[in-house]
Amino acid sequence: MTDAPPGAAPRGGARRTATRLALMAGPLAFFGIFFAYPVAAIVARGLKDGDQWQLARIGEVLGDPATGHVLWFTTWQAAASTALTLLLALPGAYVFARFDFPGKQLLRAVVTIPFVLPTVVAGSAFLALLGRGGLLDELWGVRLDTTVWAILLAHVFFNYAVVVRTVGGLWAQLDPRQEEAARVLGAGRLTAWRRITLPALAPAVAAAALMVFLFTFTSFGVVQILGGPRYATLEVEIYQQTAQLLDLPTAAVLTLLQFLAVAVLLLVHARTVRRREATLRLVDAARTARRPRGAAQWTLLASVLAVIALLLILPLAVLVERSLDGPDGYGLTYYRALASAGGTAGTFVVAPLEAIGNSLAYAAAATAVAVVIGSLAAAALTRREGRLVRGFDALLMLPLGTSAVTVGFGFLIALDEPPLDLRTSWILVPLAQALVGVPFVVRTVLPVLRAVDTRLREAAAVLGASPLRAWREVDLPMVGRALAVAAGFAFAVSLGEFGATVFIARPDSPTLPVAVARLLGRPGALNYGQAMALSTILMLVCAAALLVLERVRTDRTGEF
Repeated sequence: MTDAPPGAAPRGGARRTATRLALMAGPLAFFGIFFAYPVAAIVARGLKDGDQWQLARIGEVLGDPATGHVLWFTTWQAAASTALTLLLALPGAYVFARFDFPGKQLLRAVVTIPFVLPTVVAGSAFLALLGRGGLLDELWGVRLDTTVWAILLAHVFFNYAVVVRTVGGLWAQLDPRQEEAARVLGAGRLTAWRRITLPALAPAVAAAALMVFLFTFTSFGVVQILGGPRYATLEVEIYQQTAQLLDLPTAAVLTLLQFLAVAVLLLVHARTVRRREATLRLVDAARTARRPRGAAQWTLLASVLAVIALLLILPLAVLVERSLDGPDGYGLTYYRALASAGGTAGTFVVAPLEAIGNSLAYAAAATAVAVVIGSLAAAALTRREGRLVRGFDALLMLPLGTSAVTVGFGFLIALDEPPLDLRTSWILVPLAQALVGVPFVVRTVLPVLRAVDTRLREAAAVLGASPLRAWREVDLPMVGRALAVAAGFAFAVSLGEFGATVFIARPDSPTLPVAVARLLGRPGALNYGQAMALSTILMLVCAAALLVLERVRTDRTGEF
């Protein structure tokens, strides 16, 4: 080998920097136009009186003891929900990653369904289980509604799939021979797992914990329905101040407070967990999954299946039962009524059944946008050094911690003038949904992308491959599995997105979650029954979409 010519390293560094900036350009433009601009517009509308800023209002709101109470409850319930979700879902991640059992693909799709259901629907289902006249009340006379336990269990219901998908996706590709080698050298099972597997999983576990915390920190529908008047998160308080009290200044201050809290969380995460990531030896998932062996493994599988049945499947069964329980007994009365707009007492301009096609079209467009933007962002974040990278990484997660109410109102206020007058355009809904989908793409792809041995890229560069070709020939085959998982998550999240969509979906083009909310908001058994029927349809559509994704084959296992 010959020495590199003088100046080669600086040119190489400048080339890598230019490539990274080029990859960042698209995501930065997308987030700047469709996230930062609308949020800034709604905050400015709330804190400005004409041309004068009402900065004194910030001190008044922050000094209110009620604000401190809401912030404290928001924080500790999110921490408790995250801990409980990890405790119950990590064994599930191991089972789906390492065990091969009948019905695995179907069960993995079922596990993901709760995550994409509108919060108002799932909150109603848990109310039927835990509230007055619910299952626990009928069997043992126990009610958990208006208690924090109902909120925590509902959050596990929603976020179980986040841990299983994010952690299990990487766990399935870790080489088990490394842990086996440690045991051959005398380490116990727990010691080998703690020293070999756990450090390798730490980035994925941290990513999953971060997403769960953000979702529960900004929880809206679950807390509003199950918490009663005693409990309110920042998101619930923002909604009440905006939609019920019309107090935009208070809502704007609370939005800034929530935004600041999320930014601090992401900064701490970037300075700690990111430094623990390392290159991993990834293998084909077909070599790691096997049938359970021994009583301990079969017991673990049975316990995981029991948790899934009680916490995930049972609430879904309640939705189906209520959708079939018509005025004349069990039947399809409520489903037939969905085909007619007239049967909903003026709730819709079009038949509610049309919401199915709308949701699929919007979700497909949102997924395409999220995968493109998220893949570019993940590629830019592959190298960990520099404040620019850490700041960019944190920016991508901010939509998960920003009030969906604020984003929805911001779209209406900011995107109403040329060249961004999109209020009457169908693309507005997929853009709002993609904002939530992009972080999933990044968090799912990035741990795998960073685990790729950099020497493979360097070898490709030495052989003359451009950065684009090196990505196509080296990285893409290894992260194709993660991209499929990311696309599935983005599609599922888009199907169930409600917070922002409810403000921007046109009356003649409602999505399934918006249609369900409108039906639940009107009195009468017919409207409630149709809401349950639409919720069941949404559940089935999500299950069908996820099963299709389960069939996407990147190897012979039939897994992602």
